[in-house]
Order: sequence, then C-alpha cells, then structure tokens
Amino acid sequence: MGRDRLTDTSKKLSWLLRHAAPSQGVAMDDAGWVAVDDVLKALRISRPVLDEVVEKNTKNRLEIRGDRMRASQGHSRDGMPVTLAGLEASWEEVHDDASIWHGTSVDAVRGIARDGIRPAARTHVHCTDALGSAVGKRAKVDVMLEISPARLRARGVRVFRSQNGVILVREVPVQCLVGLLPIVARAQREAEALRALLFGDGSRGAA
Repeated sequence: MGRDRLTDTSKKLSWLLRHAAPSQGVAMDDAGWVAVDDVLKALRISRPVLDEVVEKNTKNRLEIRGDRMRASQGHSRDGMPVTLAGLEASWEEVHDDASIWHGTSVDAVRGIARDGIRPAARTHVHCTDALGSAVGKRAKVDVMLEISPARLRARGVRVFRSQNGVILVREVPVQCLVGLLPIVARAQREAEALRALLFGDGSRGAA
C-alpha cells in the first residue's frame, strides 16, 4: 500500500474507533472493542489492508484480538459507548512512584495553574513515563510538566498504562505537579514565570 493511502486509512480508522463508531453504525462495548467485520464494512477496506495499517501504526494505538479490535486510548468522552471504568479495567494499573510527564503549551500553563490538567473532550489525561518517548505526548510541546504519582494516589486518582505504553489518569490536580521542564526557546525564557504560576513560593515543589 502506498504511504498516502496508508496514512489516510490509518487516520480514518483512528477516527472511527476513537470518536465515531456509533454514528457509523459500529457497535462498541464499554472498553472500546468492536467487531473487525464491522470496521471493514464501515471503512470499505479488506482485512489485509486493515492488518497492514495496524502493523505499521507508529504509536501502536490499535489492537486486534481475534475478531475484535479497538483503539488503545484517546476516545472521545461524549457520544461514545466507552466508560471510564470499562477502559480502566482493560489497562494495567501503575503502582510505582516514578515521575510521569505531560506535555503542553506555554499558553495552557495559566489555566493548568488554576484548574490542574483536565482531559477536555477525551476520557483521560495522556502522560508518559519517559521524556524521550513518543507515546503519551504530542510531537510538538513547549513544556513538560512533572507529575507525582504518589500525590495523585493520595488524592484518589489512580494511574494506568495502556497496552501501547501511554500513562493515563482521569485528572491531574495542580497540587500533584512537582516540576516543569522547558522544551522550546519561549518556554526557556519564561520558565521562571511559569514555575511561579504553578508552584508559587515553591512549597509544592519545582524542578
């Protein structure tokens, strides 16, 4: 399959499984699983094409198990049959206390300082446990925010890892942020001010 067609089909597949299954007549359970045959019909593709798209997905976002498949994470919260409990039951719970990270923009930091990190239209906040990893963060971010899993658990927020390695939480209260790592030049210039927004006098911790 040519690269352009592969990319186009991969985008359509991710869109279907994460945001549009019900509107396209594809039945889905509360953990995001659908019948492979339903996907083939909805996208009008063959099984070999589907298998190639899944195999070459660079972030391993798609899973196939027998005659079922799903997106590992990233589902819309509204209009989809997935539930928080259903998804979390299908992921691995993380119990260690090593820092996790969330990538965001400089402009988003002010809102995060006020409200913490929210999942917006998605079911969960996406994080990563390795700064160099491609999973759990967008390719282009201004800053990486360091999060304490121990502080999350102390506030009743459980930490999960999806099958493709993305770290997922329902929310990140601002009190659970412990550091800020600037990535781009603007963030480096504004790092002191950004840390002041997030950590105030430093009593919550900063890096």
